[in-house]
Amino acid sequence: MLLKILTAFISASLVIANSILFGSAVTLCGLIKLLLPKGAYPSVTRIANVLMGQWISVNQAIFWLINGSHFEIDDNTQLSRDKWYLVISNHRSWADIVILCMVLAKRTPVPKFFLKQQLLYIPFIGQACWALDMPFMRRYSRSYLLRHPEKRGKDLEATCRACEKFRSVPTTVVNFVEGTRYSHDKQQGSYQHLLPPKALGMAQALSVLGEQFEEVIDVTLCYPGLDESQSPFLALLCGELSSVVVKLDSIPVTQALRGDYLADKHYKQHFKRWLEQRWRQKDRYLSRLITRQGQDNQSLTTLISKDEQ
Repeated sequence: MLLKILTAFISASLVIANSILFGSAVTLCGLIKLLLPKGAYPSVTRIANVLMGQWISVNQAIFWLINGSHFEIDDNTQLSRDKWYLVISNHRSWADIVILCMVLAKRTPVPKFFLKQQLLYIPFIGQACWALDMPFMRRYSRSYLLRHPEKRGKDLEATCRACEKFRSVPTTVVNFVEGTRYSHDKQQGSYQHLLPPKALGMAQALSVLGEQFEEVIDVTLCYPGLDESQSPFLALLCGELSSVVVKLDSIPVTQALRGDYLADKHYKQHFKRWLEQRWRQKDRYLSRLITRQGQDNQSLTTLISKDEQ
């Protein structure tokens, strides 16, 4: 237990120091953009992206040193750093962001995430994400929107503004379409290992940047060595994240995936059905991985028992 606490403390300290260093530099780029004409934005954005890439590389080195995780990557894509991509993924933990950055950063433009508004106030990290033009989404409850109808559609406006900024520099836009992190308590509906996907943000990104997106990358993340009650992020800090499975599938951006989600009811129904079908396939894939892991553990237990006899 003492070793676990010490490992987590060292990991967290190194990540915090790395975030302070590069977060400050990226935030400075954002402040400079406020002072320059808009024509200079792409150049400053490229510098900020390079700095974020270095932040990712240092974090990757820290976590490789601490964990030595085995990555199983099922890659069905042909990616480039000179193109635009929309990435959708299941979401279980803060570790997902780290893993996605590690897997994508060397093969695609630097990932930009749709983030909750509260993350803006995390020192250094929140300000750096602002400087990188990442969209911060403020979620309103249904009861709040009934009291304040003027707030309806504000998330949509934030998505549009962010996507417009991504036009000038190749970008990887990452959207956790479930809207929140998965936990067993939140699980509902027909999915065993996922939450129902929310289509609006993804549909709007495709509407604004559909012509520039080379393709949609559907990412499935799984941590086979952990059960659903364990936190992958805590395991990552403690050096206990032994295995990670990442599946990447390429989806062409056809005209059928682009439309007006709010005004076109036919398109809305079609898009929701399409996304829910993708999520059912993802859920079945996760079930197979978890079943396989259980069988492997059972076989290992049997071998150990035989050795002991």
